[in-house]
Amino acid sequence: MELGGSRMRYLRAGSGAALILLHGLMGYSFSWRFTMAALAPHATVYAPDMLGAGFSDRPQGVDHSVRGTALRVLQFAEQLGLESFDLLGTSRGGAVAIAAAAECAGAGNLHVRRLVLVCPVNPYSSHGRWLAPFFGTQFGGALFRLGMGRMPFLYPYFHGRLYGDRNHIPPGSLEGYTAPLVVPGLFEHALSIARTWTIDVRELKALLPTLMPIPTLLIWGNKDPAVYVSSMPELARHFPRVQTVIFPGVGHLPYEECPEEFNRVLIEFLTQTPADN
Repeated sequence: MELGGSRMRYLRAGSGAALILLHGLMGYSFSWRFTMAALAPHATVYAPDMLGAGFSDRPQGVDHSVRGTALRVLQFAEQLGLESFDLLGTSRGGAVAIAAAAECAGAGNLHVRRLVLVCPVNPYSSHGRWLAPFFGTQFGGALFRLGMGRMPFLYPYFHGRLYGDRNHIPPGSLEGYTAPLVVPGLFEHALSIARTWTIDVRELKALLPTLMPIPTLLIWGNKDPAVYVSSMPELARHFPRVQTVIFPGVGHLPYEECPEEFNRVLIEFLTQTPADN
């Protein structure tokens, strides 16, 4: 799809009501390889590689703040011809999903029927509060480039830490996540996100009260090392129509570490929970 003068890659599967899947930082549509086939009988599933990530273009000077990314998600939905859709976001994509749903709640022609947040970045998890802003500084960014560029063993190390049990890492996962490195600019994209991290998280807290009418599913792994599951109760109080699921022994990527259980919970929520009208 052409989006603001750049090409954005996306995957599509299935038929029925629309569901948009938003990947996390350093992820892309590959994250949903176990989800799309399972959801296809129940929904038309769209999984974009957000600009700067995956195999989409990496344009210069693009606003990669949470709100800027959320507005592109809504532009994506409009260009697909959607009027309403279910929205799922994981990790940083969860923060983007919150912002996109808030934009729809405020005004506009688009409507989010249901919201699914998987280990979402949120104002109540302390992890990453200093690390992400540090990498957003000139000095921190230089260290990040040096480390990832000259010490390639760091990538598999950090990737493996996202799982509660490394024995449950699906075959081919590391190769899949490193494949977009053939397109220059992936690390610069990550650093541009880090630069607005503190402001983004602060703005999320102000947006949460606008989402009260939306039926919401919160999914976490209790061994998530990236966004602490302890933040779930505080986040959940903003959603009167909330369901919560915690997978024991699972880390930050439940859709990969326990895909069958994850898909079962997701399908049940999307097919049995009345949508926001």
